[in-house]
Amino acid sequence: MKKHPDVLRNSCSIGSNTLECMNLLTEEELKLLNSKTLDVYYQKGEMICKQGTFASHVMILEEGLVKSFLEGNNDNLILQIFAPVNIIGLANLYEGSTIFHHSVQAYVDSRVSLVEMSAIKQTVLSNSKFASKMLSVLAEQKIITSGRFFCLTKKQTYGRLADVIICLANRIYKSPKFPLQLSRKDFAELSGMSVESIARIFTKFKADGLIDINNDYVEILDMEMLSMISQKG
Repeated sequence: MKKHPDVLRNSCSIGSNTLECMNLLTEEELKLLNSKTLDVYYQKGEMICKQGTFASHVMILEEGLVKSFLEGNNDNLILQIFAPVNIIGLANLYEGSTIFHHSVQAYVDSRVSLVEMSAIKQTVLSNSKFASKMLSVLAEQKIITSGRFFCLTKKQTYGRLADVIICLANRIYKSPKFPLQLSRKDFAELSGMSVESIARIFTKFKADGLIDINNDYVEILDMEMLSMISQKG
């Protein structure tokens, strides 16, 4: 079977620190952004921004774990998971965009820096290297979203869950063993299946020696086989 490009596999989140762009700022630009920034603490399950509301700021996740998603009448579509340190809301930088096009919610207790949109736009206009980096981050986020859609529409249930597990290990926690901070319902949303299906596949993966899972953590025991399941979908 033809292998899918890496961008289409394990695509739940950007794996790198996107705040490297701050190294491109002058002292004056840093002072401007700092003066227009407010740190806010959000509890587990709390909404950070709501789809359709006025977009007055860009969000920088400093601590915690959050998800961005499209709200539907009955179900939500998870677009991406963000771990520290990541920038959220860059899509609203384009001219004419005045509302958030998706919602953001905290998976766990999180700290977010809210930076005024006008200050970000001013800095983008004055610093071409910073603007180029912002464009690169935005492009990577859009590629991740495309990978998510590919996973949800082209892969079977086993491949979708394998994809999410590998993404969490490689891109979020950067370890084959990571804390179980997401509920079965969260995994179901991420994988586009029912909670019952998630429980059944977790049990199967554990019985086959692919993972170990309990109430505290998930550990990948056979990355090669799990990756094969993810690739074949």
